[in-house]
Amino acid sequence: MRNSIKIGTYTLLTLLLLTACQNQKPKQLVDMAIVNANVIHLETGKIEIQDIYVNDGRISALATAGSETNYNVETTVDATGKYVLPGFWDNHTHLRGGDSLIANNKNFLNLFIANGITTIRDAGGDLTSSVMEWKQEIADGNLVGPTIFTSGPKIDGPSATWAGSLKVENESDIVTALDSLEKLNVDFVKLYDSRISGEDYLQTIKEAEVRKLITSGHMPFTVTLDETVDAGIDAIEHLYYIMKGCASNEVEITQKLKNKEIGFWQAMPALMDNYADSTAQNTFQKLKEQNVFVVPTLHIGKTLSYLDEVDHSNDVYLKYMGEGIIKTYKERIDRALNASEKTRADRKKLDIFFGQLSKSLNDAGVSLLAGSDSGAYNSYTYPGISLHGELQVMVDNGISPLEALRTSAPNGAKFLGKSANSGSIAEGKVADLVILDANPLEEIKNTKEISAVLKGNMLFTKDQLTALLNTSEIN
Repeated sequence: MRNSIKIGTYTLLTLLLLTACQNQKPKQLVDMAIVNANVIHLETGKIEIQDIYVNDGRISALATAGSETNYNVETTVDATGKYVLPGFWDNHTHLRGGDSLIANNKNFLNLFIANGITTIRDAGGDLTSSVMEWKQEIADGNLVGPTIFTSGPKIDGPSATWAGSLKVENESDIVTALDSLEKLNVDFVKLYDSRISGEDYLQTIKEAEVRKLITSGHMPFTVTLDETVDAGIDAIEHLYYIMKGCASNEVEITQKLKNKEIGFWQAMPALMDNYADSTAQNTFQKLKEQNVFVVPTLHIGKTLSYLDEVDHSNDVYLKYMGEGIIKTYKERIDRALNASEKTRADRKKLDIFFGQLSKSLNDAGVSLLAGSDSGAYNSYTYPGISLHGELQVMVDNGISPLEALRTSAPNGAKFLGKSANSGSIAEGKVADLVILDANPLEEIKNTKEISAVLKGNMLFTKDQLTALLNTSEIN
């Protein structure tokens, strides 16, 4: 009896072991693991030491560093002592300048990746066919560059300032313009204010809203900010228009513009001098309630405000621009150098005011978007590096590093309705990541201390990023 019990026990143990082996899942092979990383979760501000598993360009899992997982890994990246956050988004760039500058604009794509920018929002230009080609090639993994979300050509009035703009003079034009943009499969609609009437501007926004298209843009000074928000605008580009909505004399100034008694730049001092906190707080509340994003573009504002004082002839990034792009800078430079002393002083005063306005918007809970406004014609505002300048100016004006960083990838994804796939580090999201040598929450300048960039399933080490810059020099 004892022997039979003993044999039965052995048999039972054997069966249990066999069952356990059968139930154990085979380890899944994944492309990459970034291990021992200080992962910055921008939604909470918390830093966790984690391992990030990536497969087919997406995050398969996040795990406590060093914990056992069910993964076999082809490539391991040791991120000990480094900081990982979502790849940066530049939420206002321009790919433009005509056929002669196509190659220069394509070269910008390298500059974005070299600066950890894995996504850009192209806010209108005249190179739509090329941009759409690049967008697809990048998505297919056949071209190095950031994910591109583009508006295609801008909508404006007759004889518009920018080449390639879609002319709108009546309701029929509005329908035709939006039909063409939908056919192009653009990611949002960009409105400009150089020639469009106030009535056509508001009607275009309303029609886009009916079609469930995302809209952003400038604003003709012949309409009020309230009218624009009520029409359904989703984002306001630049702070001139926000300032107008914060001035106690906005209605009066609007009427003067309608009567052509004053122009855009003449209105600036009057609006700034009549900024009223009570009016501003009501405006901020409305922007927040209507979920309207604001793109401050502070870095370019500062750059252009001091063109008369700062010598850019030795800027490092000039070597990546090429002669064709540099020639486009001339008009703004000449305008600054030939301006009166009062105009120069007013421009600098406005620059300071806009920094303070950005802080007030942020404090009120209005969603900001970090955008450089880099590209042809925007003097010395270089693609790639200028996004870091934008974050720096935000912080210089009292916005915390964490809040500034949220204006890049997280808010960029929210604005375009892409948060399910992008904007944070989480399982299932696109593996667009930047690895930094130092903590940007302590010093925002550390966003430039880039150790590596992961764009989907393409890893760029520091040496490879340097090589990317080197190959981007235009002689």
